[in-house]
Amino acid sequence: MRIKWGMHNDMFNLTKKDTGDYSLGRRYYYPLLPLRDVVVFPNVVVPLFVGREKSIKALEHAMSQHKEIFLSAQKDAKVDEPAPKDIYVHGTVGTVLQLLKLPDGTVKALIEGKRRGKIENFLHNPEFFMVEVSHSHEQQAADLETEALIRSINAGFQEYAKLNTKISDEIVNTVTSIEDPSRLADTIAGHLALKVQEKQQILETEGLNRRLEKIFEKLRKEINILRVEQRLRARVKKQMEKTQKDYYLNEQMRAIQKEMGTKDDFKAELSELEKKIKRKRLSKEAYARVRQEFKKLKMMSPMSAEATVVRNYIDWILALPWYEKTKDKLDIQEAETILEEDHYGLEKPKERILEYLAVQRLAKKIRGPILCFVGPPGVGKTSLAKSVARATGRNFVRLSLGGVRDEAEIRGHRRTYIGALPGKIIQFLKKAKSNNPVFCLDEVDKMSTDFRGDPSAALLEVLDPEQNYAFNDHYLDLDYDLSQILFITTANNLHGIPLPLQDRMEIIRLPGYTEVEKLNIAKQFLIKKQVEQNGLEPHNIRFSDGAILTIIRNYTREAGVRNLEREISSICRKVAKEVVRNGKDTSVHVKSQSIHKYLGVIKFRYGRTEEKNTVGVTTGLAWTDVGGELLQTEATVMPGKGSLVLTGKLGEVMQESAQAALSYVRSRARQLRLPDNFYEKVDIHIHVPEGAIPKDGPSAGITLATSIVSALTGKPVNRDIAMTGEITLRGRILPIGGLKEKILAAHRGGVNKVLIPMENKKDIEEIPKKILKKVELVLVEHMDEVLTEALIMEDGEELLLPSEECEPFCIREIRQDQDKSSSEITAH
Repeated sequence: MRIKWGMHNDMFNLTKKDTGDYSLGRRYYYPLLPLRDVVVFPNVVVPLFVGREKSIKALEHAMSQHKEIFLSAQKDAKVDEPAPKDIYVHGTVGTVLQLLKLPDGTVKALIEGKRRGKIENFLHNPEFFMVEVSHSHEQQAADLETEALIRSINAGFQEYAKLNTKISDEIVNTVTSIEDPSRLADTIAGHLALKVQEKQQILETEGLNRRLEKIFEKLRKEINILRVEQRLRARVKKQMEKTQKDYYLNEQMRAIQKEMGTKDDFKAELSELEKKIKRKRLSKEAYARVRQEFKKLKMMSPMSAEATVVRNYIDWILALPWYEKTKDKLDIQEAETILEEDHYGLEKPKERILEYLAVQRLAKKIRGPILCFVGPPGVGKTSLAKSVARATGRNFVRLSLGGVRDEAEIRGHRRTYIGALPGKIIQFLKKAKSNNPVFCLDEVDKMSTDFRGDPSAALLEVLDPEQNYAFNDHYLDLDYDLSQILFITTANNLHGIPLPLQDRMEIIRLPGYTEVEKLNIAKQFLIKKQVEQNGLEPHNIRFSDGAILTIIRNYTREAGVRNLEREISSICRKVAKEVVRNGKDTSVHVKSQSIHKYLGVIKFRYGRTEEKNTVGVTTGLAWTDVGGELLQTEATVMPGKGSLVLTGKLGEVMQESAQAALSYVRSRARQLRLPDNFYEKVDIHIHVPEGAIPKDGPSAGITLATSIVSALTGKPVNRDIAMTGEITLRGRILPIGGLKEKILAAHRGGVNKVLIPMENKKDIEEIPKKILKKVELVLVEHMDEVLTEALIMEDGEELLLPSEECEPFCIREIRQDQDKSSSEITAH
């Protein structure tokens, strides 16, 4: 549609003559700018910030023509895309004085109102609103009534300016100097703090005197409101002379509420809160405290900071499960079935849970046990805690303590601090919604200490059955009963847990899984889980036992099954890609031979400690946070001056074990067929590979001694034997820890025979029978037995000479000196 700008259409060239104040003349066409929360009056210059695309196009169109645009307010400012029905028909024709584009894409326009107008019709234009407007022309001449109204308005505006500090003297002078009544009315209307609807009514009012009367009425109303505000400020200021500015503002709000009589909302909240207090079952101490705090709250202003603190405190007390509890499932058979469904193996913790349920069924009431599951990552400690909750029918909550270093995280902050909250124990009980959940404190060995306190010390009360029936949180400052909670803590090792805290818990060790256990876990749990998570159907993928064992042996080396699950997930993703390419009927059978296709090159060696029997290389066993590990120990001899060189990032205890091992070898030099002064002419270098990893502990003593003897005598060490044990200077072998994990590591590494201290015989019961069938355990008491087992001798050759033929070198020297002296005395 082509429209000639600013020209009238002859078919709308109508003139209406009557005795009214306005006559409708020709109709004109303008782009429309809908306004939000703004009414523009004639003879008023206003800056406008425009961001809507249609509005910007309307402004640009106006600037390209005669710079005239029609301004009309929206009925609802929240409407982003207004329709014609959302826009007032009365508005103002304005001239765009200046248009400035801002960096964020919006436009700043400076517009001056020119004359009133009325939208007669919306014309079709997809880019912006185009409207047909009829101009309104003022025709009433000023009379005595008009003059009286002008004087009253001028006097009222001066009084209004005195009460309203936002009106400057310059504005007052400008307004009072206006002689045109219509312009005066529009200018004062623009400066009054009126709502959009009220300003729109003034804009639409026909007749000069009627409009002046309406403005005078609004002006008197605003003056009365400002006088009330002034009186309220004076009253509040007198009451709060010694208070801070913020508190003064709050009291001003209170005085306004008092003047208007609007406290009904706060009273309704208090009434609802009182009903909650009556319905909630609380301890005697908690009920007395909450009634006391509620009484204080009723006396406070709802806007005061203290009222918010008191209200939050009451809400926390009412939100806690003081006596709400879930009913325990005491059916042992059902609980055992659930535990077996969720986890394979882990007999000891399962047995302990069933014992607890049995005692609970007989005794009816028993304090919740405090169990600590200790084991390497990935063996199922946290998931076992979830299974315990499902088996007992209790709610489950888990709090991770890794990295916690603030005592207030456990006990909470006192209410004197801004933003204070209860500790995590109380917060998670609110989340649990019962006072007898299974509460898992995860990674209890990962807490640390700094200047804010020791969180492990705060846990002493939480985990002490003799004290936790009256746990006192700093925020609540009330005794809360934790004795019904079944606490389960998890840790990778006990070194990070303080001894007093260990004393309060029942330690249950979860060792690493055997190869057979991993195979069953993968078949029963991991494969099903990963098939489902990767969007596959059971018929799309099948794993053979050989394939799973290949993954276990060559692509993972861990005590748990986390990496095993990761590798199975990797295979499932690759199969999922094949299913998408070839269709949903695709079926893949993963065999041992095809594992390389999915997972790439082999990551770990399996079934071989060394390729051949080697001089100076002995296989030891070590315990780590992630289970047992094979530890190769190398020793070599070179010409030198008797130095012992130790490398491989060995700790202080392990270095001392090497010194003790060398001293034992020197004391047994004759039995080992070594020269008496062999150590004076050679240097011995001991190295433990994987030098970037710190290593420490005394259990490598016999391994070090075996490597030294092998290097000095040139006898190779049997590669199918691993060993562990602490050595003394006399060659005695002392017991070590972590035997089960070490034997499992030997089994994973394909070792057939393991030498262990005789005093560790009692620990053999903890080792699975399936492992004992494949790994031979040899109990040894002395280093001589270790050398006999470990070193490979030629047929008929003995490593050690009889002790009576091998008197120690130093004693022999002393006796020779004594015999020589006796001979000289006799001759004399």
